[in-house]
Amino acid sequence: MTLVVIALAAALLAGGDTLSGRVADRDGRPVAGAVVVVAELHRVALTQADGGFRFAELPAGRYTVTVRAPGFAPLARDVAVAGGVGTMLDVTLERTTVWIEPVTVTATRAPLDPRTSPLPSDALSEGELRREQSVSLAHTLADLPGINALTTGQQIGKPIIRGLTGPRVLVLEDGSRLEDYSWSDEDGPSIDARLAQRVEVIRGPASVLYGSDALGGVVNVIPEELPDANRGPATIRSAFELSGASNNAEVDAAARVEGASGGWGWRVYGIGRLAGSLHTPAGELDNTGFNALSGEASVGTRSARGSTTLRYSRYGGEFKLLEAEGPPAGGTEGGGPERKLSDDRLQVASEYLLGGLRLETKAQWQRHWLSEVSDTGTGGGPGGQPLEGTTFDLLLNTLTLDVLAHHAAGGEAHVQGTVGVSGVYQVNHTRGPVPLVPDARARSAAAFVFEELALAGGRWTLLAGGRIDLRRLTADSNPALALGPERRDYTALSGTVGVVYRPPPVASLALTGNLGRAWRAPTLFELFANGPHLGEKRFEIGQPGLRAEAGTNVDVGLGWQARGVRVELTAFRNSIGRFIYITPTDSFVPTPPADSLRVYRYEQADALLTGGEASLEVELSSALTVHTRADAVRGSNRATGEPVPLVPPGRGALGAELHGTGLGWADRAYVGAELEAVTRQTRLNPLDIPTAGYTLLHLSGGFERPLLGRMARVDLSIRNATNVSYRSFLSRYKEFALDPGRNVVIRLSLGE
Repeated sequence: MTLVVIALAAALLAGGDTLSGRVADRDGRPVAGAVVVVAELHRVALTQADGGFRFAELPAGRYTVTVRAPGFAPLARDVAVAGGVGTMLDVTLERTTVWIEPVTVTATRAPLDPRTSPLPSDALSEGELRREQSVSLAHTLADLPGINALTTGQQIGKPIIRGLTGPRVLVLEDGSRLEDYSWSDEDGPSIDARLAQRVEVIRGPASVLYGSDALGGVVNVIPEELPDANRGPATIRSAFELSGASNNAEVDAAARVEGASGGWGWRVYGIGRLAGSLHTPAGELDNTGFNALSGEASVGTRSARGSTTLRYSRYGGEFKLLEAEGPPAGGTEGGGPERKLSDDRLQVASEYLLGGLRLETKAQWQRHWLSEVSDTGTGGGPGGQPLEGTTFDLLLNTLTLDVLAHHAAGGEAHVQGTVGVSGVYQVNHTRGPVPLVPDARARSAAAFVFEELALAGGRWTLLAGGRIDLRRLTADSNPALALGPERRDYTALSGTVGVVYRPPPVASLALTGNLGRAWRAPTLFELFANGPHLGEKRFEIGQPGLRAEAGTNVDVGLGWQARGVRVELTAFRNSIGRFIYITPTDSFVPTPPADSLRVYRYEQADALLTGGEASLEVELSSALTVHTRADAVRGSNRATGEPVPLVPPGRGALGAELHGTGLGWADRAYVGAELEAVTRQTRLNPLDIPTAGYTLLHLSGGFERPLLGRMARVDLSIRNATNVSYRSFLSRYKEFALDPGRNVVIRLSLGE
């Protein structure tokens, strides 16, 4: 044992080699301020005025090095550091608006070129993420192919991936799962995308890597790496952002301060948002404002062989809810229910090289609190009097742990992969007068292996993995829910196998195929609900006998990227066994003071979802880029023959952007327009409310130039520029309110 400890300490303290180089544009001019990252070690360097960068003390091995600079397409390089001789890396960046994110870590839990992954993936990063940011993560992602948002106004949204949402879409923060009350349509993921450097999305099942709830897809919000002094002088930087929106008088402000000294880096980031009621072409929507406060504080240390980071994140606010019986327009912000929530997360993450392995650990504690406050008489007090104040109050505490061992081996057949174990312990407390779900505890443990094999010089890439999950749910008795003590045990197997083929004549073309099996455990609400769900105006009864869902998904795709052109075509077939859905009955339950709610019950049946996505971007000239995208999905309940509820209608978009650099008045500038067309959904579930199709015009523009010794960026967008009256099929307000009308958003970002 003593020898093992000594060997481990020696490995952690050992020095290493240097990696240095230069970043330039196509004409050979140096690119200063580019961010160079050694992904596996979380090491960061900024290029100097001559474009040069340098890392000291890198252990011998193979690394993924990414390079990013404003106005250029980011790129990644696979670099071998030999040890003892110094390694050089010179990089040429391209000024193009047509590119894909060069690295994904969500598809395999290790840095990977997305073009070698059979899982369809997408990402928002840097400029795109700044332009699309919103208080709702789902709204931020809703323009990506295959991604929609189930909306409650503009402040609350749930991501829909290929027709699946709620607990069937897993949201991660830097690879750690976020646990909340996903069964509630009135709540979305508790995280602000503005805290991220990029947001990665996996379209399709990923349970082999992440376990339950990744049945429909995964959204991973990845923060920017902490600053790195590279053993040089201490550094400190700051950035600020201010934005405003016309439709709901929304004002957002953000500030970031970060620095590094020696082997330490740190960051403090805060975001505040305040908004009033939404406006439609027909008038104001009463009680639709919100306020939210988000932020993070993080500190990390780096050594020659790895890093450790401690991060605290918070998302919280008060979100008002429009009621069907309320005044549709012209009201005040004073009345109506509102959601209050706070989500606190403390995460410790580390990665260290131990011999030929890279050992990664992630531990997270999450405290998620949610309550609804009503002052409009929804609910029942003593003697049947209207109840004002809190109607329900829920508190969820979750501990998660992931331990991953990444390995790689070279040769004619390059092999790399990950072996991992994970565990979750969760406690749910039900408080308040309306017990939506019982007090409960959940425990789970899992083990998985995921391997990638590159053959024939990279023309063929094979990926395969398998996982076993053990889960136990224990619920306490609750007389108000007519529930005694309950226990449920689940054992689930997940797996995936995929292939990527790159034909030799066209190296930029990739043909992909993937077969995956995923699962999802029923939620507490689906199992044990027995009460009014006032937000949906129904009395819901759970089904204690529900079994876990099991999905088998087939994906095929074609991707092609050449200079100035990017094409992606994908198709999928997702067969879900024991699909859980809610259905109305002929029974009604009286609710005080003088109302009644129809009873709805949860049931199970096999379901099938099919569809696909297509996107095309072309740089017609150095100043003009055009793009188009489309997606469609079809979902059916195989037992009843009915469509699956809330399946997004087909949609498409066509847009163009003019852009330029070195304009005298601005270093970079752009102006763009996009037409978005959404069809009418003709396949309706009995729970669905039909809406007409519509076409919207969106405009955008912006520029970047130095200001007061900093780099200033101004972005302007006009959503629904022609103020069209429409109702989104995915809006929870569609039965009694239009969607928002024209919205002008202006954003000023000031950084170093």
